[in-house]
Amino acid sequence: MPVFQLTEQIVFPPPDLAEPNGLLAVGGDLSVPRLITAYKNGIFPWFSENDPILWWFTSPRLILRPEEFRISRRLHRYYRTSGVMMTINAAFTEVIRLCAQTRQAAEEGTWITGAMIEAYVQLHRSGYAHSVECWKDRTLVGGLYGVALGRVFFGESMFSTVSNSSKFALIHLVDFLKSEGYRLIDCQMTTDHLVSFGAREISGAYFQELLKHYITSDYHTGAWPHGKNS
Repeated sequence: MPVFQLTEQIVFPPPDLAEPNGLLAVGGDLSVPRLITAYKNGIFPWFSENDPILWWFTSPRLILRPEEFRISRRLHRYYRTSGVMMTINAAFTEVIRLCAQTRQAAEEGTWITGAMIEAYVQLHRSGYAHSVECWKDRTLVGGLYGVALGRVFFGESMFSTVSNSSKFALIHLVDFLKSEGYRLIDCQMTTDHLVSFGAREISGAYFQELLKHYITSDYHTGAWPHGKNS
């Protein structure tokens, strides 16, 4: 199948026309309206520094329903007694930068380029992108960020500088999503780590059906906190 070249119009080709590896389109920009249109259709940007913007729709898709989230008793007990402080939207820019930096430090490479950081900070300021932070002795030691639309949270990346801190961020996120009526977390790529928490693969077609059902407007569900230093 061909890879579509985007124009200035904020329009994407149907997701089911993506190549087997998930690549759907190239070009366009990372403006807030285009990113929101992409996420509503299950499409996300993923590209390296100095490459053109690449847009993907992967199938099968890894999803996690908040009510199916599971953790071990040992981890839950450690989460409750570790003495960490959890926040939401208190340090969005720091979280996304640390997600990039920790991947680079581990020589894993990263799609979180300078342009991506700038774009998602704008999404955050527009009320769509959110972060969860884990603090130990007033130091940011773990966190995650993603995009919220309707009753869906699209997870993007997480980081950890001390053991279990990214897991704590995920636990805090799921607790919050449950309290606010969210129904679905998009995990994008399948990993054993996420599967161990209850995530499972579904077809791309079924994923599109769920998005249509759970995203009935461009706006996020629930009262997300707004941190002073985000």
